Amino acid sequence: MTKELSPAYRLTIGSKRIDTTDEPRASTVVALEVRLDLDVAVDGVTLVLGRAGTFKPAQDDKLVVELGYDDPGLERVLTGTVAAVEPGLTTIRVLGHGAARPLLSTFVDRTFESKSAGDIVRDLAGEAKVDVARAEDGVQLPAYVVDGRRPVAHHLHDLADLSGFDVYANDEGKLVFERFGGGQKVHVLEGGKHLLSLDGRRRPPAAGTVEAWGVGGGGGRGGEAWAWLVKDFGSSKGTAGSGAPTMVLERAAIRTSTAARAAARAALTEVGRRGLRGRLVTLGRPEIRLGDTIHLRETGEDALDARFQVRAVTHRLSKRRGFTTTIEFRSLERSA
Repeated sequence: MTKELSPAYRLTIGSKRIDTTDEPRASTVVALEVRLDLDVAVDGVTLVLGRAGTFKPAQDDKLVVELGYDDPGLERVLTGTVAAVEPGLTTIRVLGHGAARPLLSTFVDRTFESKSAGDIVRDLAGEAKVDVARAEDGVQLPAYVVDGRRPVAHHLHDLADLSGFDVYANDEGKLVFERFGGGQKVHVLEGGKHLLSLDGRRRPPAAGTVEAWGVGGGGGRGGEAWAWLVKDFGSSKGTAGSGAPTMVLERAAIRTSTAARAAARAALTEVGRRGLRGRLVTLGRPEIRLGDTIHLRETGEDALDARFQVRAVTHRLSKRRGFTTTIEFRSLERSA
């Protein structure tokens, strides 16, 4: 006999805790949506509460969302703060941001010399007072200029692109900057058993070759020569792949041939992984996180019976539709 799963959640908002595993009838939650996305600077949550009792969430309250089932239990999916409270006649709508929100409101003017991308990420996260869980080194940069006209979050994504890394906040609200190497965890999802819907989209690769060009004079003269004026930029050029078409990547931060080759490889990998993308809906799976891998099986389509990188996760919980998780994914390897 199949065991019936009962969705449950625990919300901590300021000093108030709503926990359906302790008091299933006490909750006034009408609907809840948590959105996690590698391509968006800050994760978000939308919470609709019935107007009952004296509980009134306030802007800047700490917010922790845990989702799951009465058995086996709950998983933390987001740590952040309340961004806005919108009272209505019968409900209160609460908008929250993930803990990386300060990265969008912090602006820094600084030039870094002889630093790795990871070094710069750690320094910028410190300026925004965002904790770092993991920050791999990434590409080595003789010089990197952080322009105060753009928020720190944008510079972090630029550094991730140069290194071929992902950058995001984990469920504890700490920053992760690392190369995707197969996922922290692998989750098996089978068609007809776990999937409510599945849609895949294939497209030909946008490039067979990537040429990355820098603008500095480091080249073969060493990192200290980054500020030299040069006539020939060939020493700060890097190439990856073969065949047509060719994508040209120009980045001011690329000052050496080593950095150019790394940027070219990262861009080619990104092109390849965009060859097969898709979206699926499954019953609520709070254990699936950014940085994980899903392994699809028995989908009825050979191209989809494979492993994919989780790019975005949206958890939805409502009294009408229950608990579902939407996952957006893409190829792990370059598609032919």
